[in-house]
Amino acid sequence: MKIGEVARVLEVPTHVLRHWDDVGVVVPDRLPSGHRDYSEEHLRRLRVLRACQDIGMSLADIRLVLHRAEPERNAVIAGQLALIRRRKTQLDQAERFLVHVISCTHDLLTRCSRCSEFSDARIRTTFDYGP
Repeated sequence: MKIGEVARVLEVPTHVLRHWDDVGVVVPDRLPSGHRDYSEEHLRRLRVLRACQDIGMSLADIRLVLHRAEPERNAVIAGQLALIRRRKTQLDQAERFLVHVISCTHDLLTRCSRCSEFSDARIRTTFDYGP
């Protein structure tokens, strides 16, 4: 499959595919003419790349994830899992707070002990969104 077709399928500009090739994340085969030739396997890898980007992974980390033999692969995956779990906890706390705020009867949120508990807990929690 030519680069233009892949770009349409993935809904990304061709220069993005060239960049991913240049940095070694997904490297397509080359035709005798020098043009990139993407196989179905390349397309599957590109879809995994996009999914990894959607969860906030860098291209350097995605390259490690896509290449099973990379020694740092498991550490990168474990780090991403830890990050996702921290975010999930933070989002759960934020959801509980907002659900409470909807029904809070205090004229000022600062006068509500439950609202204050959330803000105090937030101050103690570092919102870490990655490297």
